[in-house]
Amino acid sequence: MEISDALENYSQFLLVEKGLSKATVKSYLEDLKQFFLLFNDKKYVEELEANDLAIFLNNQLDQGLHASTALRRMSSIKSFFSFLKKEGLFNDELPEMEPIKKEKRLPTCLSLEEVEDLLNAPNLENPYGIRDRAMLELMYACGLRVSELLSLEKKNINLQKGIVKVFGKGAKERKVPMGDFAEEYVVKYINEARDKLHGKDSKYLFLNKNGKPLSRVYFFKQIKKYASEVGIDRPISPHTLRHCFATHMLEGGAQLRTVQEMLGHSNIATTQIYTHVSSKRIISAYDLFMKQK
Repeated sequence: MEISDALENYSQFLLVEKGLSKATVKSYLEDLKQFFLLFNDKKYVEELEANDLAIFLNNQLDQGLHASTALRRMSSIKSFFSFLKKEGLFNDELPEMEPIKKEKRLPTCLSLEEVEDLLNAPNLENPYGIRDRAMLELMYACGLRVSELLSLEKKNINLQKGIVKVFGKGAKERKVPMGDFAEEYVVKYINEARDKLHGKDSKYLFLNKNGKPLSRVYFFKQIKKYASEVGIDRPISPHTLRHCFATHMLEGGAQLRTVQEMLGHSNIATTQIYTHVSSKRIISAYDLFMKQK
């Protein structure tokens, strides 16, 4: 059978029997296109060999392809070969290949100066700016997840003790100190802005103009807007402030176990990624210092 006919049959199999979307099928076929560009001398299914998969993988890695992309392409190609095997068109045993280690993507982290610029960005002349400043301060000071921040209830803010009670993943409770700056702006928001947002009786702390809890999409857009206003051109999200909290805490000498507890991580291995971010930033600063000598 010609490879072109096998690909057409495979495409129909994915669409009809597997029920995949046209976009997903197109993605599979694009990966297979890369495979057959390497083996462009093969026109028939009978010419395919199991070893072709290993050759293709090595070729992709030699080109400097990201491990995640190579893994995705290999998954598409192995799926095609499995289909051929199921149809009785391919009889070789597919090789067992060594798993590729995905590269660790370190979280984006802003410098202390960039965080300060971001926190100072909201306009305190209107209630929305006061609210946004309080949210940014609290998120950074406590290392909150965006879901934890937006679902925060008034009763879980203890201004006398400066403590925030947070319910994280799995409704797991933790108490986190909010710090002086966050407390200052939360108080300012409660006293000067919150009642102007038509949600006086709402149990939630942070409200939109209609007195309802804010959406994740809205807060994401606000962070992007403020970052752009202060000249931060890297991609950031609300979660970036959580990353910054953890990294800056460790750089300041905090113990890993303490940061784990404040972040609400059930496994300390999740927290350990921030030690890599912190080390990387320190090395970068050292290199810059040495260049200036």
